[in-house]
Amino acid sequence: MERIIEEIREDLNRRIAVAADRLTDRTLTEDPAYAALLGRTELRERIHHTFRQAVEGLVRSSRGLPLDLAEPHATGALRAEQGLPLTSLRRTYRSCGRLLWQSLTEAVTAHDRAALPGLVAGATLLWDVLDQMADAASEAYRGAEARRGEREREHRAALLDVLLDGAAGEADAAEAAGRLGLPGRGRFAVVALDGRSGPDGVPAPRPEGDPAGGPGAGGAEGVGPFPRLLWRIRPDGEVGLVELGHHPLESLRELFAPLGVRVGVSPVVALPVELAGAHRLAALALRTATAAAGPATALLDEGLPAALVAADPELAARLREVVLGPILALPADDSRVLLSTLGTWLACRGSTTYAAQRLYCHRNTVSNRLRRLEQLTGRALSDPAHVVELALAHAAVAQRPTPSVPRPPGTPGSVPIPAGTARRSPRPRG
Repeated sequence: MERIIEEIREDLNRRIAVAADRLTDRTLTEDPAYAALLGRTELRERIHHTFRQAVEGLVRSSRGLPLDLAEPHATGALRAEQGLPLTSLRRTYRSCGRLLWQSLTEAVTAHDRAALPGLVAGATLLWDVLDQMADAASEAYRGAEARRGEREREHRAALLDVLLDGAAGEADAAEAAGRLGLPGRGRFAVVALDGRSGPDGVPAPRPEGDPAGGPGAGGAEGVGPFPRLLWRIRPDGEVGLVELGHHPLESLRELFAPLGVRVGVSPVVALPVELAGAHRLAALALRTATAAAGPATALLDEGLPAALVAADPELAARLREVVLGPILALPADDSRVLLSTLGTWLACRGSTTYAAQRLYCHRNTVSNRLRRLEQLTGRALSDPAHVVELALAHAAVAQRPTPSVPRPPGTPGSVPIPAGTARRSPRPRG
């Protein structure tokens, strides 16, 4: 093979120069990625150089020598940094191989047709050379792409921190939003996911989207089935910046419901500089959601009283002690029954009948429990001011982390049913 190439070297050089011109024109016409990246002169020089590298690689391989793959490696890394798709890069190597083989056969035919059988025997060697060059470029490309992606994620995470932590003024916040592809004015919200939501310490799942920025499921304009989400992972959980677009804030409840996580959702804000405040409110909303027995999505504006309590842990502790201290001092089972009855009665808007249906007990049982609660706390459920105190104190108790109490098999809900109490089905919802 080496002898054949040396005999046709001059003619082969002329033919691969023509092939380089042909492949350059074809690439610029058929591959928009290359056309956007390189001018004709530079692209033609690189393609011509690849042809020459392949010929020299063929000579080295015929001698049993290893290929020098430094240049394909450098080319792959460079193209990754420039953002050229890997498919475009590999397609060029394949095209070089086909045109080089055509140039070789034409040169050998013109020089000595009787030498063609010897050239055909080297076809496998040629394709092995091109494969090694393409593989070296691809390996370097993937490595550089991974490094570039990590740098971009870090950069986007830093931009999200500027918005979520309030470390910048209005102009800097607007600039950070622009670099993240967000509009200067829109409909934004922030969501906070509980870092403990996942079972057995596994991080909580989240909807599809860019983990550190970029278009999520809804696209840049929020016109998909869900809003756009930009994620920031933190030690205590995950924070999502939401570009709502035309979507209502309540759509986030539908988005997170299948994931089995606890989520706090801020109100809607219009400007990037307001996102730091929204972040604080989302974290506050999450503190109201973590009191739930299972996954929940808490919109701050739907639970302002509970959020008011969560905003001041010291005041919340004082509420528990002053208002519900006598209840909390009871044995655990008694305390749990009275607190659950109060919470259910409040959720049923003061209806003893509906509360009884939810608790699977008789209406008189609920009345007796509430009467006992009034006696112990010194607060009357007929007095609106006392009801406000009890509701806020109940929220303070619900937000306090407590160890879970195992339920006996067959016990519905979390409230034990006293002996002799008839079970009733919940009232059907119409």
